[in-house]
Amino acid sequence: MSTSDATRNKALLQGIFDELAEGNGRPFTDSMAEDFSWTIAGQSAWSRTWQGRQAVREQLLQPLFARFADTYTNRAQRFIAEDDHVAVQCRGQVTTTTGQRYDNSYCMVFRVEDGQLRELTEYMDTDLALKALGPP
Repeated sequence: MSTSDATRNKALLQGIFDELAEGNGRPFTDSMAEDFSWTIAGQSAWSRTWQGRQAVREQLLQPLFARFADTYTNRAQRFIAEDDHVAVQCRGQVTTTTGQRYDNSYCMVFRVEDGQLRELTEYMDTDLALKALGPP
């Protein structure tokens, strides 16, 4: 991997998070490779791996977004890129359908290959997710 690859991968994620900050998640989902995997780290009910773009969309994102009463936004605070990995420190904000705020902080580590998102390992406050959202 070259520095230009890391720069390109970082720019891809910066563009995705620019849109997420405005509530547009389409560039994120459009950038997922077909074999994309999403892992939520930890030991909570939310901690597991979803394998494949379709599973991520149907088993994680659709049920999750059904719990949101308004538009979910996620604002990046920092990007760190090396080779095919980009780490993004960010903060999501939304109100749930039960009226609770769900404002979580994340560190998301992406693996990018050929301009597509291949893997995501997400570190977050899983206790907050369980309290605000309930079990997955």
